[in-house]
Amino acid sequence: MTRWGILATGHIAGRFAEDLRLVPGAELVAVGSRTAESAQRFARRHGVPRAYGSWQDLAADADLDVVYVATPHAAHHQAALTCLAAGRAVLLEKPFTLDLATSTELVDTARAAEVFLMEAMWMRTNPILRRVCELVADGAIGTVTSVQADFGAAGPFPPEHRMRARTLGGGALLDLGVYPVSLAHLLLGVPQHVRAWAKISPEGVDENTGIVLGYDSGAVATLSCGILGVTPLTAAITGTTGRIDLPEPFYRPGWVTLHRAGAEPETIDAELVGGGYQHETIEVQRCLAEGLLESPLVPHSATLEVMALLDAIRAQIGVDYA
Repeated sequence: MTRWGILATGHIAGRFAEDLRLVPGAELVAVGSRTAESAQRFARRHGVPRAYGSWQDLAADADLDVVYVATPHAAHHQAALTCLAAGRAVLLEKPFTLDLATSTELVDTARAAEVFLMEAMWMRTNPILRRVCELVADGAIGTVTSVQADFGAAGPFPPEHRMRARTLGGGALLDLGVYPVSLAHLLLGVPQHVRAWAKISPEGVDENTGIVLGYDSGAVATLSCGILGVTPLTAAITGTTGRIDLPEPFYRPGWVTLHRAGAEPETIDAELVGGGYQHETIEVQRCLAEGLLESPLVPHSATLEVMALLDAIRAQIGVDYA
């Protein structure tokens, strides 16, 4: 049995707790928050045995095997450090931190302490997206020449909302754009050229952002994200002999459509169970059982390369969280 703790009590933490019930061998035993009241409410709602009113108390619980950190972006770094310092394995929500420097510090800390650490980029553990990667690797659509993806959310969000508040790491890029960027990275790797533009809000965060990634192979990725309205939330992977279409939401699709040159379109289905968080949970438990310090599906190198891309994009659009 893998004993889980959850650090934070917001919406995502609740959804994660619900999906954890679907995972064989997983047991949610503790929750921690900045206040005892918040932790206790969460514990009552989700049937969690122990509730702690501080991050430190949660991390000090020797009965925990791993902690899922679901705080707002700006708190990821300190929350994860607190858990790693106590020797707790960590599944850390995306984006890892606000920048490459603090993300690198977390990875270095985990490696030095020989403690497991993984970014909760659930898209990389989703079975149907793993199947998409297998198809691409097997040459089902030839050589990939283009990746297109968008992620726009409906507003309006008030200035103090985490999507707009600069002090909370707000803006479209880190919250939503990390998905299209991660998809492009998953399929094409690190680009040699990065171009970006954004509309900046009065709070100093990006409201509507366009990104073009260029590769020396000739491939391109055209990506967008925004907090001004819902976009199609779809993606397309084009190759020299075919295309794979990912429907809404592309980061957790119910099916994908494979178009091979000269053949009828082929639909590849997935059985959707729960909210989709269980797949990353299963991967963490597999890694812990095998004594791994990082996941081969969500390796530290991928997390850091994506963070470097997000840093480069932010530099171009003028969003600074310092």
